[in-house]
Formats: sequence, structure tokens, C-alpha cells
Amino acid sequence: MFQPVKGSEQAVATVTFDRATRQYPGAKTPAVDQLQLEIADGEFLVLVGPSGCGKSTSLRMLAGLEEVSGGRILIGDRDVTHSDPKDRDIAMVFQNYALYPHMTVAENMGFALKLAKVGKDEKQRRVGEAARLLDLEPLLDRLPKALSGGQRQRVAMGRAIVRDPRVFLMDEPLSNLDAKLRVQTRTQIAQLQRRLATTTVYVTHDQVEAMTMGDRVAVMRDGLLQQCAAPRDLYRDPANVFVAGFMGSPAMNLFTLPVTDGAVRIGGFSLPLPRSVADATGATVTVGIRPEHLEAGDSGIEIEVDVVEELGSDAFIYGRPTEDTQGADTIVARTDWRNPPAKGSRVRLATAPEHVYFFAPDDGRRLS
Repeated sequence: MFQPVKGSEQAVATVTFDRATRQYPGAKTPAVDQLQLEIADGEFLVLVGPSGCGKSTSLRMLAGLEEVSGGRILIGDRDVTHSDPKDRDIAMVFQNYALYPHMTVAENMGFALKLAKVGKDEKQRRVGEAARLLDLEPLLDRLPKALSGGQRQRVAMGRAIVRDPRVFLMDEPLSNLDAKLRVQTRTQIAQLQRRLATTTVYVTHDQVEAMTMGDRVAVMRDGLLQQCAAPRDLYRDPANVFVAGFMGSPAMNLFTLPVTDGAVRIGGFSLPLPRSVADATGATVTVGIRPEHLEAGDSGIEIEVDVVEELGSDAFIYGRPTEDTQGADTIVARTDWRNPPAKGSRVRLATAPEHVYFFAPDDGRRLS
């Protein structure tokens, strides 16, 4: 395991966004609006959301690369809101690898230590230990042009590791890799973080990446934190319709339907509303059902299958309700991968009441 330098500050720390806000000059709304978030010592927290939601801006505020317009940011007990990046004891891994093309792998990894005037023996020790952690030892004498994309990303990781920071910041580090390498590298990053036990804030737009890597996931939209919880809790108990639709692949089926006599109709199937939901809603309600909670049977919502996605161990069908249903254009369901329905066939889909989610159509809040 990587060992910090004797006498150095403790390598892990808490991170606190205390109503942190970033308002760009001339913008009508903040890019990040009063972000309240506490990240535990040694935690792997993922910031996720669509493009423009404020996740990268939040990370850059923590790094000192963006000015904080309001609130404050703390690392440990120290207020770093207005500290220079070099004084925050953080290390950042960017989307592009940003390696020096004329330097070897070893020189790239040790460059920050050279600037910090760390002794030659100590620098070699730390670069060597990081190289062993990342399986880079055979590549230390190569130039970046002789490396694959995954190897370059590991060098960028190594450059951060040798600095022994209190906090790692990662801004979509896998976005330039192909699909297979992304899966392999995200596993390596998660394993590495657990070995080093360094507080890590990781930004991605990929909800699968977020669900598989993070101890907790913070979902953002339009500069606002929507929910922060463990991946399983986000999936099972979304706070609002945005989180419900964003987390999960394929996404949750969401229908905004008229309420008649305490029930809604989807594809000819009547779904009674629980009393608590009926009392809390008005003329319409948003109904959510995850694809894996819809099962083919003799009763339920009838759809005509338009597309069949066969993914090996999984299969999904996409279809349209056979009865015109306001607010329900396409329905996605997981089906038996060994014997999926044919395109053009008609299938009835049913679900258990406990697997149906209800949301207020005006503000998207979850109705219990």
C-alpha cells in the first residue's frame, strides 16, 4: 500500500460544501446554487447529472479553479474557499490525460515532486510504489505516444497518487476510452481508491459509472442537488421524478396520466391509486414503473412490440400501448432473454403494486 511521507499531513480528509454557490457574471441563475454536501473521510463520492447540471463546476470550485460566489468550502476543518489551488492539498485527474509528450512515464509521474523539490531517492520510491499499484512498472521508460489510452489514463492517475494528497478530484477521467476499457478502468479506479482510502470526488455524466463506483452518489440538475444517497437507495427510493428517471438503465417508464375515480388507465389496464396518493394529487399524476418490474402474463397493460434488444443475459422490449393512452407513448420491459417476444407481437405486462412509483406532476416530488 502507498505510504505517505513521514511528517506529512494526514492523507485523507472530510470535504464540506457549505451552501457553496457559483454565479457567473451576466448569468440569470447560478451554475451551482447553495450546494450543501458533506463527504466523509476516505469516501468515494460521485457527482452525476446531465450536461450543464453544475457537477464539474462544483469540482472546480473545490479545486480552486472556479471562484466561489457565496457560501464556503472546507477540507477537514480548514476553510479553503479562497485558498489557491496549490495550497489545498488536492490532486486532480482530468478528462484529457495532459501528459508531457517529451517526458517518459516516470518523469511525468514524478514531475510535481520535482517542482516541490522532493529528494531524488524519495521521488523514485514514490513513483515506483505508484507504478506497482497501477501495473506501470514495465512502461516507466516509455513516452506517452507509445502508450494506449488506458495506459495514459493510469499514468495520469499515478501522477496524482505520488503527490499523496488529502483529496483526489476526478473530472470524467474515462470519457475518452472505448466501452470495454471504460468498464475495466472504472473497476481499477474503484479498487485503487479502496486501497489508498483517500477521499475522492468523481464527476461523470454516466449513471452506470456512478452506480458501480460510488459509496454515495449525488445527483445534480440545473445547479441544484436533487438527492445524495448510496446507489441502491437512489435506485429504490428516488426523491423525485428526475432522480427516478435518471438512475437506472434502461430508464424508468414514466407516464403523466389523468386521474379518474381514483385510478389511472395505461393501455387499457386500470391502476387504482393508493389513498395517500389520491389525496395528494389533482387531475393528473406521474406514474413510474421500472422495466425489470414489468412481467409478461395474461393480464395487465397490452403493448405491441416495436423493438427487441437482445443483450445476451438480458433482453428488453420496447412497445406502444394498443389502446391510445394519454402520456404513455412507449413502454420498456425486461423479458426472458431465452425466449423474447417477436417484433409485431402483442404482450400483456403486469407489475406488483409495491413496484409502482407516484410523483406530483407539478414539481416532480415523490408521493409516498
